[in-house]
Amino acid sequence: MNAPVNLEHLLPLADHRHLDHLEEEAIFILREVAAAFERPALLFSGGKDSCVVLRLAEKAFKRRIAGHDFSGRLPFPLVHVDTGHNFPEVIEFRDRRVAEMGERLIVGHLEDSIAKGTVRLAHPLESRNGHQTVTLLETIEEHRFDVLIGGARRDEEKARAKERIFSHRDSFGQWQPKEQRPELWNLFNTRIRPGEHFRAFPISNWTELDVWLYIARENIPLPSLYYAHERPVIRRKGLLVPLTEVTPPEAGETVDSATVRFRTVGDMTCTCPVESAAASAAEIVAETLTVTISERGATRMDDRSSEASMERRKKEGYF
Repeated sequence: MNAPVNLEHLLPLADHRHLDHLEEEAIFILREVAAAFERPALLFSGGKDSCVVLRLAEKAFKRRIAGHDFSGRLPFPLVHVDTGHNFPEVIEFRDRRVAEMGERLIVGHLEDSIAKGTVRLAHPLESRNGHQTVTLLETIEEHRFDVLIGGARRDEEKARAKERIFSHRDSFGQWQPKEQRPELWNLFNTRIRPGEHFRAFPISNWTELDVWLYIARENIPLPSLYYAHERPVIRRKGLLVPLTEVTPPEAGETVDSATVRFRTVGDMTCTCPVESAAASAAEIVAETLTVTISERGATRMDDRSSEASMERRKKEGYF
């Protein structure tokens, strides 16, 4: 494992015009959402992309006082679907960040869906990631949201590369890739029928590198999992599976200790770290400049189940 390259002294000298353009586009999209819909909400998991969208929402709707201080509240609540298998560090960060900002948080619990019988697990340690769709759609119906703002990006995965910035969902919450509405000259078709809703993706045109450059520039707080730390892992099928109560070693496997960081965070049963000594956003920028595979491709077990696994889940109503 190579030592990380320190770019701390170079980042302030970088040309930020590209980031400025992406920021302006994202803020425009967020304001379009607020103007076009009656009951919007922002998906906030505590992950890096949702943290970036949250910062952009602050800039779009709050009054800037000095530096990164903002006043007032966002014109919509934050929403998270908790599978019950989330990393504890991320849940602690989520709650602390929401409390610091004084925002409203609505949590849909997958455990509630299990209790109602709308989600049935094959066994207790089954990955709950795919089952989030049910809880998400139940949360949308309960609160009558007509649009959810998310942090998905086109560079993450092939199915997400197909999706529009304003993504229409039918009355069943499903995405139809062959029936997407054109988005020419930043003109968004937001017509909606009763029971339907939209997903809006303000950072759809960003890359993983853009996200980390913006995190470094804006000094955006993130869960500690995103930076290098020692963790017990299991080497399985080319991935580093984190040792947790829901991801124990299988027969014949051994537990190693490695210096790792997470490129993305999600359900513990399907999210894996990568070996890395990068301990700051600047060092992660240096690493990201050399990667050849997206963060989902490198770290998500559920996306390896088939070539069309993400597209199938999105058609069912996934994020």
